[in-house]
Amino acid sequence: MFHPSRQLAGLIGPLALLFAFALVPTAATAAPTRLATLDWTLAETLIALDHPPVAAAQVDAYHAWVREPAMPSSVSDLGLRTQPNLELLASIDPDRILISPMFANLVPRLERIAPVDTLALYSPGRDTWAELCELTRSVAALIDRPQAATRLIEATETALAAQKSRLDNDAPPLLIVQFMDARHVRVFGDNGLYQAVLERLGLTNAWTGNTNAWGFSLAPIEALVGIDARLVVVKPYPAGVRASLADSGLWQELVQRQGAPLMLDPVWSFGALPSARRFADLLVTAMENADAR
Repeated sequence: MFHPSRQLAGLIGPLALLFAFALVPTAATAAPTRLATLDWTLAETLIALDHPPVAAAQVDAYHAWVREPAMPSSVSDLGLRTQPNLELLASIDPDRILISPMFANLVPRLERIAPVDTLALYSPGRDTWAELCELTRSVAALIDRPQAATRLIEATETALAAQKSRLDNDAPPLLIVQFMDARHVRVFGDNGLYQAVLERLGLTNAWTGNTNAWGFSLAPIEALVGIDARLVVVKPYPAGVRASLADSGLWQELVQRQGAPLMLDPVWSFGALPSARRFADLLVTAMENADAR
């Protein structure tokens, strides 16, 4: 005789087994790699790839110097970049730790917590833009998201092309500086992030002096006098410098000769594609606003 209850009971076992297998995570749905980093350039790249680190160093200072993309509130602050809180890092238990060569001395201690990957940028003799794209792909490979790198590179290049189209063909040369104190500045030239952006925007850099590996020279303010260019100042100012400049005859003479400088909010000059896009946007907007006045 046919018994529906017996047939149903016979199905329950296989169905339960099938349901149990459905709940087992596969490689495609496994939890993403949990990364920690001491380097802001790597942090901004991870955030732009929509895969923020679980921990980073000096988060408040990141907000002051890098600003965008914003660091999510979920990111744990490891303290100083050069002296991170290793106990906190160990308790967070990241899968990997990303650093730049600047923090190479910490590798032996960091390796006790998790495998360490060192990713370099601004290598001597390399094309800066190509290296920025290469770094983006390297970071994306660590989180198994190569398509995210492609999207970020293409979106950045599209944005810079659009910003270039907003500029006049006869834009003057630019002299880009950042104050170290009331009498000395970083002057940005060859090999750095700002130079790579200027080239893609079709703009000319007025500084032809030697630069270091990060694309800037340290110079006294008087070295800027006599250079025919539009002055661009990248914030932030060191404490007390703005007030000192108001009383500086040399600075006032420079401003009188070259005109009021374009003032840009902070941009991480040691950064990657997110900082490049931010710099381009701030610079083009400042140039447009100045020309409209």
